[in-house]
Amino acid sequence: MSVKLLKILVTVIFTCISVTSFSFAQVEDVRKGEYLAAAAGCMSCHTAQGSDAVPYAGGHALKTPFGTFFTPNITPDMETGIGSWTSNDLIKAMKQGIRPDGAHYFPAFPYTSYVRLTDEDVKLIYAYLMSLKPVRNEVSEHMISPPFSWRWLQFGWKILFFDENGSAPPYSGNDEVVKRGDYLVNALGHCGECHTPRNMLGGLDRDALFAGMPYDSTAGEIPNLTPDMQTGIGDWSESDIVSFLKSGMKPNFDDVQGTMADVINHGTSKLTDEDLKAMAKYLKSLNPIHNKTSR
Repeated sequence: MSVKLLKILVTVIFTCISVTSFSFAQVEDVRKGEYLAAAAGCMSCHTAQGSDAVPYAGGHALKTPFGTFFTPNITPDMETGIGSWTSNDLIKAMKQGIRPDGAHYFPAFPYTSYVRLTDEDVKLIYAYLMSLKPVRNEVSEHMISPPFSWRWLQFGWKILFFDENGSAPPYSGNDEVVKRGDYLVNALGHCGECHTPRNMLGGLDRDALFAGMPYDSTAGEIPNLTPDMQTGIGDWSESDIVSFLKSGMKPNFDDVQGTMADVINHGTSKLTDEDLKAMAKYLKSLNPIHNKTSR
């Protein structure tokens, strides 16, 4: 074999190895991103109601005291989805609440919790979303009235209520399991966005984090997730919480309904037992708050 032919053969071999390694890396990024997207509840929010709804194609009607928001299409369709977005666009959207065109998102999008996500995790979610089949689906305009429909006012809302440390103060202890649970519950799962009372402008009541809402709201009564023995989940064991997040079955054998059922079916049921145990341990570490709600 000539030296020239040997060089060509070696070049081909190394090229094949490089391409294969790159492909494996891409596949692994997509796999990790799919897991993170499940933990972040992307499918349950960005999929419309109905058996014929296409996952991630948007159109889910999110009812709030300020009106009804329709979640956007996050498939990589170039015209109606996020096909033209870069990974940095997604980072800016999820962590700062700013669209690629510079406009502010309404806080119905939980960037107030996603702000604590690592850039690396957002990039992995981006890799997964870009691996999806593009779906052309033009989502309806939000049904909200002025002044709440004025996007420019969201800049002022952020000054009042947006904290770069997230919706809940980061866990400052040394328990690595609780620290992981904090990240899953607050940054990815954004549980406090639903399970915390809000003021008249939609800001979270940080003195009642995870304490639920005992009054009838557009989403119904929201349970108290703090470990208060009378009004929260203080009588739930960590195993009870893990079982609930996997199956939707409460310790009293009643099954969950509504929005939380979607969160479990498309989200928490996909997580590892290790991560579910971390979430349970974090919730049990919270300060009990006495706030009566239905469970």
